[in-house]
Amino acid sequence: MFLVFLFVTISFLLLVLRLLYKTSVIHIFVKGLRSLGDKFHAYQSYKIPQHNEHYQENQLYNKISIYLNSLLATIDEDSDFTNLFSGSSKPNDISLHFDDNQTVHDTFFSARVSWTNEESEKEGCTSRSFVLRIRKNDKRRVLRQYLQHILSVADEVEQKKKEVKLYMNLEQGDRRWRSIPFTHPASFDTVVMDSDLKNKVKSDLEQFVKSKQYYNRLGRVWKRSYLLCGPAGTGKTSFVAAMARFLCYDVYEIDMTKVLNDSDLKTLLLQTTCKSLIVIEDFDKFFVGKSSAAVSLSGMLNFMDGIVSCCGEERVMVFTVNGKDEVDQAVMRPGRIDVHVQFPLCDFSGFKNLASSYLGVKDHKLFPQLEEMFQSGASLSHAEIGEIMISNRNSPSRALKSVITALQSNIGGQRLSESGSGRSRDEASEPAAGVFCRESVHTVREFRKLYGLLKMGSRRKESVDLSSAEKEGSQHGVQN
Repeated sequence: MFLVFLFVTISFLLLVLRLLYKTSVIHIFVKGLRSLGDKFHAYQSYKIPQHNEHYQENQLYNKISIYLNSLLATIDEDSDFTNLFSGSSKPNDISLHFDDNQTVHDTFFSARVSWTNEESEKEGCTSRSFVLRIRKNDKRRVLRQYLQHILSVADEVEQKKKEVKLYMNLEQGDRRWRSIPFTHPASFDTVVMDSDLKNKVKSDLEQFVKSKQYYNRLGRVWKRSYLLCGPAGTGKTSFVAAMARFLCYDVYEIDMTKVLNDSDLKTLLLQTTCKSLIVIEDFDKFFVGKSSAAVSLSGMLNFMDGIVSCCGEERVMVFTVNGKDEVDQAVMRPGRIDVHVQFPLCDFSGFKNLASSYLGVKDHKLFPQLEEMFQSGASLSHAEIGEIMISNRNSPSRALKSVITALQSNIGGQRLSESGSGRSRDEASEPAAGVFCRESVHTVREFRKLYGLLKMGSRRKESVDLSSAEKEGSQHGVQN
């Protein structure tokens, strides 16, 4: 038995060694064929130095360096070694860099090219350069497109790695914007909202980023505008942060109280950069006090889609409002607002997501009671529920009971009388201009009857109101 086991083990080891040998031989054979084939083709070489004759940095060299360092698959296939480094700002990020005189191959539209990292000494100074080697017949066919491809990929890599900044407008001075690192941790993974709506917004943003040629062909400015509507605490600001993180765009937050006049608002827009998120929060407050505002309605409309708005591209404008009642309808038309996103108060589905994130609870014996309360019209904002859970995170049962108590305390309160979505009846019937999240509205009266928490006198009053409402409804039906 032992001899049989020994024989099988030895046979297996011999098979592995044979496979390794064959693989190595095949690899050497393929490299040999490539080397032999290269001798029968005419090549053109291009040298890209790190600095010019005035020792100024060559931006093309930096772009090529970023591109080549991103070719992990190609490097693993054609190079025997390379250098690994961890990032200084992000130690967990591992980056890959070429060694001196190392050659790496790339393929573009079936054209095989090679890059060599050269280092030389000139007048006591070390000079670095990349050397591109390409077949002459491929040069005429793909060289220009290949270089454009390198620049495009390098820009994408830089965009993903760049540090996002938050800019805030100042009241006066030559520098109207002051920036700080944007460290808001929110992302689309952490934002609690309807998953279908979230995916629609992500898809819309992805499509926008890739649509430069499409917008140019249509003769339209390459920008997109969003209106985020919902009560306070429903996650609008976190959603803005998630958008910025997803796009890797800098955020320009405009404080309208520090804008001097219409011309000043235009100046602020002109001083923003491309690939930026321009945000005005509590946009509805501007219309409430527009009679005394420094910026006129005409100035705001020109800011949104006037001539000055075309001075720059790949911008996303975001406006947040608590409700649409006060917002002028001229602002709401497509072109000024492209996508509407509704942020309702927390429903039971959102509550379960919060319980899973904040408490690590996916199911609980109190869930049926909570579901019944939510379905009967009770609701709180995501921020209110989240704060309750944070305060009671060591005891999930206590946290859920506290949520139930908070829901009960809002019975008959102002929040429920305003409806869960914060939208008026007129708004509920308006046509959708983009992505909407709608919420069913339940009456406060049904919620009161369910829990029986009002006094008998209030119930009698309620029944009288109900009878009056029914009579009015029947009379209205007769008139119709």
